[in-house]
This record gives sequence, structure tokens and C-alpha cells, in this order.
Amino acid sequence: MQHLIDAYAPAEMARRVVRVGVAKAGLPAADSLILAVLAGSFIGLGAAFATTATTATQLGFGPTRILGGLAFSLGLILVVVAGAELFTGNNLVAMAWASRLITTRQVVRNWTLVYLGNFVGSVGTALIVYHSGIWALGGNGVGVNAIAIAAAKCDLGWGEAFSRGVLCNALVCLAVWLCHSARSTTDKILAIVWPISGFVALGFEHCIANMYFIPLGVILRGEPGLLEALGQNGPSLTSLTWGGLAHNLLPVTLGNIVGGTLMVAGVYWFAYLRNKEKKAILGTD
Repeated sequence: MQHLIDAYAPAEMARRVVRVGVAKAGLPAADSLILAVLAGSFIGLGAAFATTATTATQLGFGPTRILGGLAFSLGLILVVVAGAELFTGNNLVAMAWASRLITTRQVVRNWTLVYLGNFVGSVGTALIVYHSGIWALGGNGVGVNAIAIAAAKCDLGWGEAFSRGVLCNALVCLAVWLCHSARSTTDKILAIVWPISGFVALGFEHCIANMYFIPLGVILRGEPGLLEALGQNGPSLTSLTWGGLAHNLLPVTLGNIVGGTLMVAGVYWFAYLRNKEKKAILGTD
């Protein structure tokens, strides 16, 4: 019975990741898209929770960041436990590609469909949050915080955004990787919380989360009451535009791909799978 309680060992985790990657690459387009929209919405909900949680906390810089990370973990918990397709986590599909179990075309197809679906889900959630009026909570404090978060992201330079994207998705993919050691829902949640809390607290950049944060900030900057609340000492909103979204997403997305595929998928494939035959990886030997 002990083997039913212990976590899966890393070598078996690697094989499980590859098998999941093969399944993801074979999903019908409609399934990939709808599950990707769902994932974008889940990440948006986690981002909304984090924005509210970090509004006027009086806890100081560090504790407030940690609180935001814990709240944001909701997004990936929903993705993993409820089931959805997230672009950043799907960078682990590269392990199945490296094992020659799926083609480059299948990887590109999966990433493209999921990225587009995530965009629709994240932006759609931003629109619903705006129309819900919850940004007015705390005497407009939530809205002011949302604008400040979005403006800071748009003001990042290319190098900063790329580097933060690399580090972010290393942690996101490590969270997903750790979930493959799990034997229960509780295990998965515990595996997710700390890597995700870490990337948020450290200020790293997640392209799908930014598809929620920045559009919401762009929409909210049109609210006169929020601009008044920001005051003269508020952040510059010059870069907080739809063009600013594109300026952020390009380096962050590229950084996320590097962090997920090379720093996690590539390293673990090299360590555990590079000398394995296909039938051994798939468990058919």
C-alpha cells in the first residue's frame, strides 16, 4: 500500500508529463480552444483575486506581495484540478516533442490554439470584471490598484519583460511538474501554491495573466473617478494602451517559452528521458 501513498518519483513524473503532452497534442481543435478559453478565465479570476487582496493591506511591501501570490494561486489550481489548457503550462509538451512522440506541427498547433483561447478567456474576464463594478470596492481602491499594476507592466523594458518571463514560466512549469508527483487533489494544490506565490511575489511576468491585467487597466483608465483617485503622484499612464499590451506580451511570451521549454522541459527530458525508447516512455515495454 505504501506505493499508493508516496509521491511519484521524478523519473516517473517525466514519463507522465510526456504521456500528457501526447494527449494534449492530439486534442481536437474545438476541445483545445474551449478548454483554453476556460484557462484564460481561470487565470483572470486568480488575477482579480490577487488585485483585491493586495489593495490597501497596510502589511508592507513583502507581506503584501506574498498575499497577492497566494491569492493568484487560485488560477492555476482551477486550471490543473478542474481541467483546462494553459499556454504556459503547455510548454511542457516540448518533452513529448523531444522524445519524438509528436511533431513540430502538432506543438505549434497546440500552442497557437491554446494561446488564442487563453487570450479570449482572459480579456473576456477583464470585460466582465469591469462591468461587474467590483473595481469600485474599497472606495475605488481596487480599481486604482488594477491601473497601477497594469501601468507598471506596460512600462517594463524589453529586456526586463523577457527576463521576468523566463523566470516566471520556470516556476509555473515547475508547479505543473510537481503536480505530476501528486496522488491526490490536496497534493496538487500544495504543489501549486508555493511556486506560483513565488513568481507573483517576485514580480515575474506571465503572458496569460497580463492578458487580463493590462486590458482591464486600459479600460479603467477611462474612468474619471479613478484618475482623480490616482492623483498627481500616481504612475504614468502613457504606456497603458492597447499598443502597450502588445509591447509587453511579445517579450513576456518569448521569455515564458524559454523558461518553460528549456529551463524545465529541456532539463528534465535530458536528465530522465534522453536515452529512453518510445515504448519505455509510454509504458508499453
